[in-house]
Amino acid sequence: MRYLHTMVRVHDLDDSLDFWTKRLGLVEVRRTESQQGRFTLVFLAAPEDLETGRATAAPLVELTYNWDPETYGEGRNFGHLAYEVDDIYATCQALSDAGVTINRPPRDGRMAFVRSPENISIELLQKGAAKAPQEPWASMPNTGKW
Repeated sequence: MRYLHTMVRVHDLDDSLDFWTKRLGLVEVRRTESQQGRFTLVFLAAPEDLETGRATAAPLVELTYNWDPETYGEGRNFGHLAYEVDDIYATCQALSDAGVTINRPPRDGRMAFVRSPENISIELLQKGAAKAPQEPWASMPNTGKW
């Protein structure tokens, strides 16, 4: 058995792609549209998986856009997605500069949480050892849910 992907239902495909690709940095690797099923599936990979040629074998995020309006709950019981990043502080700063709320700042130099437009919790983990605590993150309070 091999882990393939995590599916996230989205309300607005353009808004979601803006978050997942332009802000978080994932890359679209394939897209499927079903006229009969009235949905679009977009599969996203982490850039490092593309660079190493693992995009077809690595776990992907599947954005599912149902063309007919539906109401989805907040998804807190979903848990979260987790990504390892090269520099937790630089990543959080770039996301913050792009208008993304940092729900759980990287006070410990190791872990942070943000939320997608669909309220999916996304954990960011520092690659390797934790960085030394650094302001403004070290004293920043939590915001919202994570």
